[in-house]
Parts: sequence; C-alpha cells; structure tokens
Amino acid sequence: MTEVLAVFRSRSQAIDCNARLKSMGVPSSIINTPREANIGCGLSVKIPLNTLERVKVILRKLNYSAFYGYYRMQNDYGRTIFGKLG
Repeated sequence: MTEVLAVFRSRSQAIDCNARLKSMGVPSSIINTPREANIGCGLSVKIPLNTLERVKVILRKLNYSAFYGYYRMQNDYGRTIFGKLG
C-alpha cells in the first residue's frame, strides 16, 4: 500500500494541517516522521495517495511556512520504501 506524507518542520502546523484536512473531508492522520527523512519536527500528516492532488491544492492555499514537502511511503513485504515526491 502506498501512502503520502506531508512533512512539516513545525509540530503545531502539522497538527493544524491534519485538523483542516479532516474538516474538508480528506482522510488524514498524524504520524511520526520516519527517520529516513532526516528532516522535520518529528510529525507528518499521512494521506492516501488518491487524495494527493486535492491536498496539494489545499496546502498551497493554506501557505504553511513550515511545510517541507511530500514523501511517498510504501510497504512491500514488510519493508518500508520511503522517498521524496517530485
């Protein structure tokens, strides 16, 4: 299963983003940012891959100063593959 992380450098902005996405009907949750990212505050917002384009539009409008970027997180046979999205 492939999911997307919206990574932030601010815990409060990550929490605010999650709350706003949920209020707009986007399924999201707060998770610890994987160590492989080597960035951020330790919290990311996890969203399903099929909502990525909608989330991009929403986050662009919200203009979070601490937003770092989108990362793909894929679980394959017990291994987690993690990488930055274009």
